[in-house]
Amino acid sequence: MSTGIVIAIVVVVVVLIALLALLPRLRGVREERQLKQRRTEVAGRHRSEAETRQARAEVAEQTARRERAEAELHESRAKLHDQGLADEELRDDRRGDAASAGDAPGAGTDVRDERQGDVAGDEAPRR
Repeated sequence: MSTGIVIAIVVVVVVLIALLALLPRLRGVREERQLKQRRTEVAGRHRSEAETRQARAEVAEQTARRERAEAELHESRAKLHDQGLADEELRDDRRGDAASAGDAPGAGTDVRDERQGDVAGDEAPRR
């Protein structure tokens, strides 16, 4: 064998050994890159789910606020009835005006009291 062939074989063997030594590092770099990509994907899914749940929670909070406001309205109307301050609504209900008295805002405030001839609400209610 000539010296050139021996040198070529030695160079090839050294290159192969170097590649075998670097192979685990290259695998590690590739795995780290894949892991980083998976982390990004999973984090994106979690963020998307968090946004969806946040939006649902906001809708639920708005609904709860609306329900609380309606409950407070009913409670205040009940107190008015307990105190006898909403008798005009009861009179309107008897006449068949329940739909207009209960649905229209401010309904019942311009109803004339037959006995007095005054607009209801101008004077203290009589029991």
